[in-house]
Amino acid sequence: MNLSSENEDLKNNKNELLKNLDKLHTTELGVKRIIKNLSLNSKDDLRNIDVVEYCKMKIRLPNASIERKGKNWYITIDGEIITVNANSYTIITAHKVK
Repeated sequence: MNLSSENEDLKNNKNELLKNLDKLHTTELGVKRIIKNLSLNSKDDLRNIDVVEYCKMKIRLPNASIERKGKNWYITIDGEIITVNANSYTIITAHKVK
């Protein structure tokens, strides 16, 4: 695969995720895990945060790096990595970049 093909694949993956953001969801445990991992509960302005909307907002940012590896998408933005299952659009987890 040449560089042009790789860039096209990356663009298609990003477009696929962005076109399906309305399908994005997570589980109750996922919400707790994401809040804990990103320390969202310690930020006063984010106390009652909707984790799914938070992730959607991050994914929509123009500088978000979206990469598909196997069955998951990995979105890196603002020092955070969000992991989304590519088939079910379930937000599996999010954590700070180490």
